[in-house]
Amino acid sequence: MKVKAHSAATIVVFTCLVAIVSFEARTGRSQSQNSKNDSQNPKTESLVKPTVLATDRATTKGVAVSPFAEAATQNFALRNELTWTFGSKQQHGWYLYDLLIGQTLKVPPAAATPDFASAVSTWQKQKGLSPNGVLDENSWMALVAQWQADRLKDKTPATPDQLLTAPPSDFFDPERLPGLRQVEKTTYTAYKAMLAAAIADPTLKLAHTPKGELVPTEKYFKIISSFRSPEYQVQLRRQSPGAGSAGLATHSPHFTGRALDLYVGGDPVDTKDANRAIQVKTPVYQWLVRNAARFGFRPYFYEPWHWEYVK
Repeated sequence: MKVKAHSAATIVVFTCLVAIVSFEARTGRSQSQNSKNDSQNPKTESLVKPTVLATDRATTKGVAVSPFAEAATQNFALRNELTWTFGSKQQHGWYLYDLLIGQTLKVPPAAATPDFASAVSTWQKQKGLSPNGVLDENSWMALVAQWQADRLKDKTPATPDQLLTAPPSDFFDPERLPGLRQVEKTTYTAYKAMLAAAIADPTLKLAHTPKGELVPTEKYFKIISSFRSPEYQVQLRRQSPGAGSAGLATHSPHFTGRALDLYVGGDPVDTKDANRAIQVKTPVYQWLVRNAARFGFRPYFYEPWHWEYVK
């Protein structure tokens, strides 16, 4: 019995040893095979990590190529909040001049974008200003100065032989007296050419006759005021003593007969912000900003209705 028990124990021990050796052999082969496979086919984890790193670098690179994000934030606020003075009056923001700014900088007028700030920076470099992309008071007043410099420089009053009397149908008020319907001759020719182009533009939908004249009920583009003598300007200033130089200049370009006030919407010549906010959004004003220069006309930025023939 003792011999049988001893034999049985020996068999069990032998079986266990065989199992252990077999397991280790299989494990070794498996590890060897996996090591071989790893050398031929990198693990999924090793493929993912470079992708994550590449994404991180792209994000960093994206920030690096958009250096005007902070400038865009400042422009968004300054568009409405910048305080500046013009014509002895305190002004707020430059939102009323979005379209003129965009036309000058050759960029869509979107103050809150880095692209807009970048365009401001490019313009600042041209003007010798710090190219930070922020349209702050210093840069804003430089932009205003540029617009003002584009206007008529010689304001010598026109002589009678330089003027013609335009027909009542050209005027916002057809009952305006003949002496107040005078226009410098070349300016009138340019005005009629510009008007013909506007009438031909179907997006404006201007009511006109088959001959290409505005019908009596159509007010857009009609002349509100043209030539004004220095004496008449003095009379107007007496009637409106609070108008200031921005409203009624002491040396008005209207003296030349080459300045035209055109109806672009709203109250014809009211400088209140609320009225000008209406005017700068009309299709007629926007068309003038984009096209008037082709016919020799430049804007007076402060008055959406005021255009001067500079050729």
